[in-house]
Amino acid sequence: MNARRPRIRTELRVMFFDTDCGGVVSNIAYLRFIEVARTLLAEELGLALAEMAETQRYPVVVRTEINYRRAAKLGDRLVIEGWLDRSERVRFWCAFRITRPKDDVLIAECRQSLALIEIPAGKLLQLPKSWEKYRDPEANRRLVGG
Repeated sequence: MNARRPRIRTELRVMFFDTDCGGVVSNIAYLRFIEVARTLLAEELGLALAEMAETQRYPVVVRTEINYRRAAKLGDRLVIEGWLDRSERVRFWCAFRITRPKDDVLIAECRQSLALIEIPAGKLLQLPKSWEKYRDPEANRRLVGG
């Protein structure tokens, strides 16, 4: 890896619509928090929202792995950090951490695999040339070696 991989950090407050009847954040809300962070990260990577809509080329989630460590609750202020974890020719991985700064608790960790797709054809695209600086040099050896 030659270049520093892009990172973002955003904060939010847990609202009523994020929680279940017990005031605990529901598991689907964490994915929405990550969606916000992933959108901000995409912009850091040069995939601006308006440009995506214009070109009809979108990063599409292929896989999500999430580990829920602790419960967040109504009113909590959370920090979501995201970064480009790995990049290959047509796939890339983003990683996320959700923490509660008040007591320095790790709430959740997530990793997502994505691909760049042209809609509506569903055509898989190579990642932008500008991303080559982030590419994992070991990825090509793994692919060739089996």
